[in-house]
Amino acid sequence: MTSRKLTLPLSREDAASLQAGDACLLSGPMYTLRDAGHIRLLAELEEGGSLPYGLAGQTVFYAGPTPSAAGRPFGAVGPTTASRMDFAAPDLHRAGIAATIGKGVRSQAVHEACKETGSVYFVACGGAAAFLARCVESSETISYDELGTEALRRIVVADFPVFVGIDTHGNDIYSL
Repeated sequence: MTSRKLTLPLSREDAASLQAGDACLLSGPMYTLRDAGHIRLLAELEEGGSLPYGLAGQTVFYAGPTPSAAGRPFGAVGPTTASRMDFAAPDLHRAGIAATIGKGVRSQAVHEACKETGSVYFVACGGAAAFLARCVESSETISYDELGTEALRRIVVADFPVFVGIDTHGNDIYSL
């Protein structure tokens, strides 16, 4: 299987050309954020009316990375079950998030938000956190440092392997 190489931030044209099930290698900046961080981000979005921290057009990886190890920014960084972020994902897509990365199925509301906004959901392989950490070139905490592993971090990745879980038409890899 050939993987399609994509540069982040993901362009709307690249997003529109993807189909559920496509294998991809992502390179460029993305942001890690989990449950508690999503609650904070939604509050800031509601208060300010737009996404803070330059997140518009970016990719959010549902992950809580471990401390650095083996000379890399993280010892491990694996995907969190994405459905736990379904309470926030539609609003964040509508505010400008171009893509999310996690593992597992998503709600119908997320499917609709992907169709409505031209966004995608990528699936990363669970159980491969140590391998995925090898794809991370750098990390910087942007906000919510007090949340520890759930802080908002900007990471830069190279050839980070994912599959298209939900494409811009709402097609789902779990329904193929």
